[in-house]
Amino acid sequence: MSDLKNEKDVDSSSVASGTGTKYEFYDPSKESIWTRLGVNLESFKRAPGTTGGQVISGGNNVGDIEHVMADSPMLQQKMKPRHLQMIAVGGSIGTGLFVGSGSALRNGGPAGILIAWMIIGVMLINVTQALGEMSILYPVSGGFYTLAVRFLDPSFAFAMGWNYVFQWAVVLPLEITVAGTTVQYWGKDIMPLAGWITIFYLAIIIACIFGTLGYAEEEFWSSCLKLLVVVVFIFIGIVCIAGGGPEGGEYSSYVGGRNWSDPGAFANGFKGVCAVFVTAAFSFAGTELVGLAASETPNPRATMPAAVKGTFWRITIIYITSLTIIGLLLRYDEIRLLGGGSGADASPFVIALDKAKIKGLDHLVNVTICISVLSIGLSCVYAGSRTLTALAETGYAPKAFIYVDKSSRPLWSVLAILAFGPIAYANCASDGAGDVVFSWLLALSGLSTLFTWMSICMCHIRFRKAWVVQGHSVEELPYRALGGVYGSWLGVILIIVVLIAQFYIALWPIGGMSENPQEVAEGFFQAYLAFPIMIAFYVVGYAWKRTLPQRSYQIDLDTGRKSWLTVDEMREYRAERARAPLHVRIYRILFSN
Repeated sequence: MSDLKNEKDVDSSSVASGTGTKYEFYDPSKESIWTRLGVNLESFKRAPGTTGGQVISGGNNVGDIEHVMADSPMLQQKMKPRHLQMIAVGGSIGTGLFVGSGSALRNGGPAGILIAWMIIGVMLINVTQALGEMSILYPVSGGFYTLAVRFLDPSFAFAMGWNYVFQWAVVLPLEITVAGTTVQYWGKDIMPLAGWITIFYLAIIIACIFGTLGYAEEEFWSSCLKLLVVVVFIFIGIVCIAGGGPEGGEYSSYVGGRNWSDPGAFANGFKGVCAVFVTAAFSFAGTELVGLAASETPNPRATMPAAVKGTFWRITIIYITSLTIIGLLLRYDEIRLLGGGSGADASPFVIALDKAKIKGLDHLVNVTICISVLSIGLSCVYAGSRTLTALAETGYAPKAFIYVDKSSRPLWSVLAILAFGPIAYANCASDGAGDVVFSWLLALSGLSTLFTWMSICMCHIRFRKAWVVQGHSVEELPYRALGGVYGSWLGVILIIVVLIAQFYIALWPIGGMSENPQEVAEGFFQAYLAFPIMIAFYVVGYAWKRTLPQRSYQIDLDTGRKSWLTVDEMREYRAERARAPLHVRIYRILFSN
């Protein structure tokens, strides 16, 4: 019992679908290393067997597909523990923190951004805990989308899945454009914006050639850089707040909390705090990717708990600490923040280092922003393509998207997401049309992450209910969410509060409502467009499949389940762990499984 391993033994050549049909498994280890890396022509060929697409696509075959795919996953398990942990800890650190926090400070003030990020952080801790519990027990292809099909309702899962795909598809050109404008921090005459967009778009395409491994390695090293830069900034910020900045800079004398007194802690009162919620949620977008990555990790039981617990430390150390320092160093009425830019010029990290007259570090931060943008662009392709493939597996997307090649790339799904990249060139238009296009793209993606997180919490609530109704004990679970089902309910409640706050801001924006009805309507839909789109997706999904949620006793709890230990075996396992030295137990509680 030293290791918690009790998975089903399955014949390596075939598996029954539940209807007597046999499906051949594909063993990628027999391929050459160049094919597995995805750098030769052979790697682009369809992988044979179930992985290659021998699934029953059609109307009501979700159960059959899950039975087949649970033991023969579409995607190879290439991710190592270090990849998963860094995806969880640093994967979503990007423009939301480095750049978006500037507009958040302008709208909410130093106290407003802390309140908003803390509330979103508490919500996210519960989301990741729930996701960890389910992903360890069911590391199925498609992650939380597949779990929503099973535990909630296929029609709702259809809406959530397509909403998630389009969220990442429209974020891709946004991130490519931000990368181009970030480079222009060093001079707009070096190269036209279209040139930089082309370079960054090609860089993402090249990284995608290496598939899962390319994404995982890029995320690991870029996350290391982002964490290093943020930690360095935190230490420098503390010194500057104490008055230890270089002579000639604005932080050569004690700063303390003077910016909380003048101009104040809140920029726009209660309305300002409400306005910051979506910015905070956007900065955490991508945290749920660990759920998608679970099926591409050899042993989720060993790696997922550490990844899930890493979310707490990221929120506490990276976000809360750095935002506290930003709020102490900068006034919310700082001129460069009021400019409302989207590139490095509007980054509070760059502005603070400029004010401190610390040479070179602003360039390091700008390089990090650039790499962060590329990292999130690659995450767009990874998350969007995996979800699109899962939609195709369950018959909710064209069958072509189940194509997976010998390097474990869902090839047509990857190409479908990459096809949205050229939209970035709209920003090169001289008549301002690009700004209009990107305003509506932001509207499409604004609330999408919240709907995904809500579905994860609702899945967990339904799973726990079915688990108990069908005679199981919570003690059987190999990993239990920290807050249990109450944590998921808290997550749902907080998400609803954020949606209400955004609705309030959409109707009564900061600065007052326009007297022009057209401007009022545009402002509302640019802030809340994702909600009616989600409803429209659900209506289409229900009209197409006519499915309703299953009762708790009807939910399938066995397909794809990787832990079959009894209560007594789990008690023995936990008793053995309880006998470990104190320092080992503390480390496990805080960081490990």
